[in-house]
Amino acid sequence: MMKYSTVIFDFDYTLGDTTEGIIESISYALSQIGQSVPDREQMRKTIGMSLTKTYAFLTGDESKQEADHFARLFKEKADKVMTASATMYPEAVFLLKELKRQHIKTGIVTTKYRHRIEGILAKCGMTDYIDGIIGSDNVKIEKPNPQGLLSMVMLLTNDSFVSQVLYVGDSLIDAETAQNAGVDFAAVTTGTTSAAEFSAFPHIGIADNLGQLARLYIL
Repeated sequence: MMKYSTVIFDFDYTLGDTTEGIIESISYALSQIGQSVPDREQMRKTIGMSLTKTYAFLTGDESKQEADHFARLFKEKADKVMTASATMYPEAVFLLKELKRQHIKTGIVTTKYRHRIEGILAKCGMTDYIDGIIGSDNVKIEKPNPQGLLSMVMLLTNDSFVSQVLYVGDSLIDAETAQNAGVDFAAVTTGTTSAAEFSAFPHIGIADNLGQLARLYIL
């Protein structure tokens, strides 16, 4: 019998890949405000961060005003390119369908805007396989603060018990979020974080991808 009645996922590099849209949006926003555009790998390392943290990480500038300007420009470009370039991993599609078949509740807690995830799911024909979405526009404080994850637990389980909830993610931000919420965590290395880096945080398992994770720790 499966231990978890609810499985909650991060999105970027966990369920899917929006790298091209993110790179294009970051490049556009930085260029517009006169900042140099870093190399692709540096930009990939920001995936999963808030836009404020992304700006500070890439520029070294802690100015809230400039970060807000960057965020507005990023969103302006993302509205045009993000959904169109997004893909979902085949392993994610299989797992979400299998969890639905087994009547396991599923959710997404992400630093992306909720409408962005809704658009990607609709594009990929996966809307009916997710029971709840909490984006950065649905919380006052973003990950690794546990607000979003705990809100999703309440939404899907109707109580605050977390013993049958698993959070799956690809970054240390996700690992820390789960730890802060007191929720079990499983990691995939489909992002920019290595298995060795995850070992510093509590986890039930670390896998190369969602397919392997599902076979070993979920299904």
